[in-house]
This record gives sequence, C-alpha cells and structure tokens, in this order.
Amino acid sequence: MFTGIVAAVGKITSVTPLEGGQDAGVRLDISSGGLPLQDVALGDSIAINGACMTVVSKTDQAFSVDVSRESLNCTAGLDAAGEVNLEKALTLAERLGGHLVSGHVDGLGRVHRFEPVGESWELVIDAPQDLARFLAFKGSVVVNGVSLTVNRVEDVDTDAGTVCRFSINLIPHTISVTTLKHLRAGSQVNLEIDLIARYVERMLSLKA
Repeated sequence: MFTGIVAAVGKITSVTPLEGGQDAGVRLDISSGGLPLQDVALGDSIAINGACMTVVSKTDQAFSVDVSRESLNCTAGLDAAGEVNLEKALTLAERLGGHLVSGHVDGLGRVHRFEPVGESWELVIDAPQDLARFLAFKGSVVVNGVSLTVNRVEDVDTDAGTVCRFSINLIPHTISVTTLKHLRAGSQVNLEIDLIARYVERMLSLKA
C-alpha cells in the first residue's frame, strides 16, 4: 500500500529489453533521486509513477525493477528514460498524508489542459468513461502516483467518444516536488481511482 505522497523524483536511466522477444517486458534502472534505500530489500515494492513494482536489485542510490509487457501496455512513462515519481510502500508507523493507494493503475488518462491560474495550476484530464463512476467532486484520485483532489467532473462528448473530464488544482509545492510540472496537453497519465470507491461500487453491483 501507498499514500500517493511522492517521496522523491527519481530518473529512469536505462531501459533494457528482457529475453523473450516481442512479448517480453523490460528492466528499468532507476536513480533514486534522494529516496533513501537503506531499508529497502530485494522483493520490496516501490511505486513508480503510481505503478507498484518489485525491486530486483539495488545499490545505495539506485535500484532496478522488471516491468512485464502487460504492465507496459497498461501504463505510461515506464518505457523510456526520464523523471519519475517515487514512493516506498507504506508502513504502519507512518502518517497517511494522502489516501490509501494500491499502486495498481486503473486506466490511462490524457491531459486536456494544463495552465496557470493565479498562483496555482489547473490540470484537466480526460479519463476513460468506464472510470467515470469512480470520480466525484472532492473525491480522491491518483495521477502518476500523486494523490490529488477532484475539483470538478463532467461527462463530455468528444470526437473520440464520451470521456470523463475532471479538473484538479495543483499548488506550487506539488508542482515543485513531482514530475507533474512536465505535463502538457496530450500527455498520457496513469490513473488510479479511490480504493474505497472501488469497493462501494462492487457492493452496490451485487444483487441483494
């Protein structure tokens, strides 16, 4: 489990295809960006841009993970060198600063608009329609591993079909300590819906 509070911005330094041909995944070597790794053991989990991955090797300042082809197909930002948001798995001794996050990406969103508004920034994302029922005003959502609050949500008809368009306000601190600063209109982002909403939807879908 995670909180969606980014602990460090690391960097994918190399992407190496694994053996197995076209259907194989890749090994990512990642500079930790100041994320302390002394208490990380092989087999531990680290969220990379919101996707939970298993550490397969490590040094004091870097670690490696293997990403399956299925995970690559379902996520964005894990197939090329560049900055990534990092968070170690939550322990019971830590504050829950964001919200409960599983590190399982539920879908890919696309940035519709990202622009300054006063001292903050407005991030508007188009989410797949099948995630619409999980997105609500003042509800929680994870974008590239960052726990955020939905300020506005609506269903919008586009040339590509109906999407769930939601808006988030980003304060300067969030911009400065995460990779969200690099987003542009058209950027793909990893989305994870609220864990509680997931279970509520399941319970309501069951027949009495």
